[in-house]
This record gives sequence, structure tokens and C-alpha cells, in this order.
Amino acid sequence: MKKVFSANSLIEAQIVLDLLEHAYISGKLFNQHAQGVVGEIPFTHAYPEVWVIRDEDYERGRTIVQSYEKTSPELGTVICPTCGEVNPRNFQLCWHCETGLETALNQNNSNGQH
Repeated sequence: MKKVFSANSLIEAQIVLDLLEHAYISGKLFNQHAQGVVGEIPFTHAYPEVWVIRDEDYERGRTIVQSYEKTSPELGTVICPTCGEVNPRNFQLCWHCETGLETALNQNNSNGQH
């Protein structure tokens, strides 16, 4: 097992874990309950961490994390083509059903919507 990401929040760690799982990379979330011990240990030791279970998935996992880290926040929304839920435009996966939003984003861009 290898660590691929240290998150600023539990929500961010879960997003990265979902991105990995969407790419069929098994991962594990650590320190999800560590916020309660901040002050007793250095706060950097309490950050939520995402680890890949299989070492051979590490490089692919890092590529996914690097892509996530380069994604700039965008304003606007996108509708999930599977369940119809409204998602923030910078989401890669639907928050409700975890469907990839690439197709919906591409359709919005080709229609001139932003």
C-alpha cells in the first residue's frame, strides 16, 4: 500500500478516493477520524490521506491525483446524464450516482454553455 494524496479536508479526500475507484483503483482512506486529536499531535499528522491498496496502481493513482490538483474551480453547473442531478461544473463525477460527467461537460461546451 502507498499513499497518493494528503487532503485538506475529509470531503476532498473522499472526492479523490471516488476518482480512483472510478478508474478501478482500490484505495483506502486514513485519518478520517483524526480531527479530534489535533492539538495533541501535529495538525499535519491528522490530514485525511488516500492510499492505493496495490503498489502497482500507484503511478496511475498519482496521475489521477495530479490531474485533480491541476483542475481549477469553475463556476456553473452541469446536469448528470444518468440521474439528472445538478453538479458543480468542476466535478468529474456526479455527487449522487458517481457517473462520469465528461460527456455532459463536452455537450455543454459544444453548445456554447459555460
